Amino acid sequence: MATNPYFTQGALGEQNLHEDIMIEALKIYGQDVYYLPRDTVNENHVLGADVPSRFNSTYKVEMYLENTEGFDGEGDLFSKFGVEIRDQATFVVARKRWKHTVEYYDNEITTTRPLEGDLIYIPLSNSMFEITQVEHEQPFYQLKDLPTYKLRCEKFEYNDEQLDTGVDAIDSIEKTGFELKLSLVDSDGKGQFQIGELVNQTLGTGVVMNGEVTEWNDSDSILSLAHIGSDDDSYHMFTAGGVITGAASGTIRTIGSVADELAQVDAQNNDFESQGISFLDFTETNPFGDPPSN
Repeated sequence: MATNPYFTQGALGEQNLHEDIMIEALKIYGQDVYYLPRDTVNENHVLGADVPSRFNSTYKVEMYLENTEGFDGEGDLFSKFGVEIRDQATFVVARKRWKHTVEYYDNEITTTRPLEGDLIYIPLSNSMFEITQVEHEQPFYQLKDLPTYKLRCEKFEYNDEQLDTGVDAIDSIEKTGFELKLSLVDSDGKGQFQIGELVNQTLGTGVVMNGEVTEWNDSDSILSLAHIGSDDDSYHMFTAGGVITGAASGTIRTIGSVADELAQVDAQNNDFESQGISFLDFTETNPFGDPPSN
């Protein structure tokens, strides 16, 4: 005699019914989130990392947030490097819904499940989480079926990744990273730059600088750029007096000045050093910086 005469373990019809009930429950108790699959640009096969990752698509799907009383993790920590937010969360998504909303519409996705490194954006709290582990056996084989994924996530730390999803709330995260502000010569202007387009400048050495437009203010001719780089993968910087060109708009302007945020930080560090040297000894004979003896 079977364990329960009203249910047949492994019957396809009952598995489908169970899965539909799970999906309905997730739609009732869950919330709509955006799923962002990671696009590998240049994978490091030694370290297994992909520093210049790109996220250029989003898929809205309902997920249930298990953390009903708030995010898990260590919360907000105050360290010598500033405030670190170490929130963690666990999301539950139905396999069928993920397959129909994410895998079905994106031909670039070759896997049949969510992947570690993909992102989840929660509009309700305006927060982004990165998937660290995908649990595919909870609940454990009810009716010999696995209808859901559990996505264990931690707060995403932006590290110069490209975000071109078309969702303003997500793409604006790029502005939290390093931005270079260029003051352009207004009288030399031709056309208007477009948000998201690439701009370039050819230096005197022949090196081509490039960056992505994150903000353009025509009234004061201030151009903000992110993802700064060069064609020789070495460190260079945009220079004043040179011409900058928009790849998509064809806009041509002359750079009047470069407001380098790194230079501002270096200047601030120099101020700290000049003030600290009055009561700390930084010479090689005193590497630990103990106060000089009188």
